[in-house]
Amino acid sequence: MEEMTSCSFNRPLFQQEDKRGVTYRIPALLYIPPTRTFLAFAEKRSTSRDEDALHLVLRRGVRTGHSWEPMKPLMEATLPGHRTMNPCPVWERKNGLVYLFFICVRGHVTECQQIVSGRNAARLCFICSQDSGCSWSEVRDLTEEVIGPDVAHWATFAVGPGHGIQLQSGRLVIPAYTYYIPYRFFCFRFLYKARPHSLMIYSDDLGATWHHGRLIKPTVTVECEVAEVTSRAGQPVLYCSARTPNRCRAEALSTDHGECFQSPALSQQLCEPPHGCQGSVVSFQPLEIPSGHQDPAGKDVPTVQQSPLLGSSWRPQRGAGTLSESWLLYSHPTSKKRRVNLGIYLNQSPLEAACWSRPWILHCGPCGYSDLAALEKEGLFGCLFECGAKQECEQIAFRLFTDREILSHVRGDCTSPDRSSEPAQS
Repeated sequence: MEEMTSCSFNRPLFQQEDKRGVTYRIPALLYIPPTRTFLAFAEKRSTSRDEDALHLVLRRGVRTGHSWEPMKPLMEATLPGHRTMNPCPVWERKNGLVYLFFICVRGHVTECQQIVSGRNAARLCFICSQDSGCSWSEVRDLTEEVIGPDVAHWATFAVGPGHGIQLQSGRLVIPAYTYYIPYRFFCFRFLYKARPHSLMIYSDDLGATWHHGRLIKPTVTVECEVAEVTSRAGQPVLYCSARTPNRCRAEALSTDHGECFQSPALSQQLCEPPHGCQGSVVSFQPLEIPSGHQDPAGKDVPTVQQSPLLGSSWRPQRGAGTLSESWLLYSHPTSKKRRVNLGIYLNQSPLEAACWSRPWILHCGPCGYSDLAALEKEGLFGCLFECGAKQECEQIAFRLFTDREILSHVRGDCTSPDRSSEPAQS
């Protein structure tokens, strides 16, 4: 096993083998509390292109030993004649199972070809592990069970990428998206309009059966992640952060455990580069704040208006306000122009408007997809992210940091659409 480096440094876990050859992309990170184990997943590709994906790979990190096991190919997560993409793991706490969701795409058919032709080439699959990722089951194809006849309206689809979650209710939730075809003109072979929308795939029986929820409409949304937050009134709300081509992030809330989401709102505080980029979000129980009226920097907490995310159908209990007992952490490139400077954003009031902090820069330079994991009882967070000196596909690195580091870097400052400032750097 390799020694894991200090919290203050990045540890490369997957390294590009040459500039035009084997490349590792699309990170997914899962932490398993009972065994204190990290599972770091990625796609192995023959080149950096999506259509050249081969299979998934895994490295297990043992938190107590500060070490990582060698990379292991997950050949269980394959279908004949298909390439495996988009790892999306979730841990089921009751039975201690890890479910690893992914898609298998036929041959070298690209996502664009599926969208243009309206002919889906993806399969929804998972494998599971009973021993924290040491061994895995055979692959299970869920396409017919979950999507069924709706696949006629799905030009293509994918899960994640990134992690799924288990809600307080026990429901397992896997974020996903589809390019949806609302109608076709059958007199013209290819005349139709497919639009991407995020949605959730979920299980209420600990993974025995799976279903899909409603599309998040009307805003165009693609890759997404979700986190469960709880108001001071004790009401659970599922928060969704989704990629868009609209130069800023889309946020949506669900009060029915992810089956249906209210109309998304575009967050001017969370910018997207051209064409957007995947991002990660996790919720966690906040640190104790010295005063109920001050933030960790000692500043008065401003009175903020109710979030546009909250529709008129949802109201907190009388006198409870919309203050949250959960905070959110979000990772994403911070530039509006290109995928550079991976930032960590903090939201101390997810159910209020304009409460994202300025980003703390975790990595300066090219970066891309990322995934977060919260180690709440230890006050730690892990981030697995694409980065490099010249291109974001050069490596996938791991960084461990503390909740105190976050607070010291973001300084409790909230961003504002009409106010810009240099982000804090590590």
